[in-house]
Amino acid sequence: MLGLNKKDTSLLIIVALLTLLAPFILNPFPEGSAMAQFNAGYPDLMQRFVIFGIFAIGFNILFGLTGYLSFGHAAFLGVGSYSAVWMFKLLSYNVIPAIALSVVVAGVFSLLIGFVSLRRSGIYFSILTLAFAQMSFALAYSVLSNPKFNLTNGETGLQVYADDPQILQGANAPDLPHLFGLPMRATYTMDVGAWSFDFNAGYYLCAVIMMVVFYLAIRIFRSPFGMMLRAVKSNQQRMNYTGLNSKPYTLAAFVISGMYAGLAGGLMAAMDPLAGAERMQWTASGEVVLMTILGGTGTLIGPVLGAGFIKYFENIFSKINDNVLHSWFAFLPDGLEDAVVFLIHPFIGKGWHLTLGILFMLVVIYLPGGLVEGGQRLLNRLKRKKTDADDAPSGKTEPAE
Repeated sequence: MLGLNKKDTSLLIIVALLTLLAPFILNPFPEGSAMAQFNAGYPDLMQRFVIFGIFAIGFNILFGLTGYLSFGHAAFLGVGSYSAVWMFKLLSYNVIPAIALSVVVAGVFSLLIGFVSLRRSGIYFSILTLAFAQMSFALAYSVLSNPKFNLTNGETGLQVYADDPQILQGANAPDLPHLFGLPMRATYTMDVGAWSFDFNAGYYLCAVIMMVVFYLAIRIFRSPFGMMLRAVKSNQQRMNYTGLNSKPYTLAAFVISGMYAGLAGGLMAAMDPLAGAERMQWTASGEVVLMTILGGTGTLIGPVLGAGFIKYFENIFSKINDNVLHSWFAFLPDGLEDAVVFLIHPFIGKGWHLTLGILFMLVVIYLPGGLVEGGQRLLNRLKRKKTDADDAPSGKTEPAE
């Protein structure tokens, strides 16, 4: 189907089902119950899951296929956001032109940075991309916020104001990002017994786009171009000895990856029409590296899982506090209850980074292939147990011939 083999088609269908049914999957606990705080099915968080999934998929095309580790991909995320907001300011709140411009501008910007950075490899390439990203952050934060041209509005962030031109904004069009009149914030809430499910227009736009770019990533991975990128990762020097110039391939991968990041930035602005320099900081670049490694570098679905895992920790796990812990362990004697809460306290709330760091170390040490490798090991173990059970003697004896 769609030019994919059976395995890739199944993977695409799984991703489609997970994204389309996310409002149900992410809200397993009834509203008002003690476990409802672990629900993640509200629109803002679901949008973040998908948008950062797109960001990680694009990063994986560069890092997973070529082995080039970029510490500056947040620059393209920020450029995409700024481009989308400027489109809102100049034309209209329709998200299609804004998203298109964010991809184009990020592609041009990544072409310029990649042309310079790819002259080096290894740690030198990583440092160059980090330097470019930090320079971009400094430009957005201070230089380009100069009142003479004010392209970024500095630390306040770029946003849409009532006196902006918006030359294509119709009188009856919504005064917020929309898709041909459908507001991105439009949400339908379905109550089923004690459960509540939100279906948000912005989320489903992001979800459809993620399925499209995920399909494109599969085609890239399975194409001759993808094979060339794997050859670069395997042994670039030997590849050059054969007479093949690897630079155009690595530059193309860098630009494609940058366009994915720009798309993610444009979607972030489409969901919330505000762009700030903080999206270009080195911490944002490091976050996508963690997502890709945690999920499984070089795998197709791994970066999406890693993005969801980290964003869940950031938004849900971090909300657990001492009061919640006391309610959980109230059945224990007072002294023991306080001791348990004292021991767990450093790992929850503001200390969620510590828990994430420990999990990341465990994954890197014991599951180098990330969460995908963990899932594969679990499936293989279950299959082995089933095979052993089928092959076990039944206890019956057959007469000798």
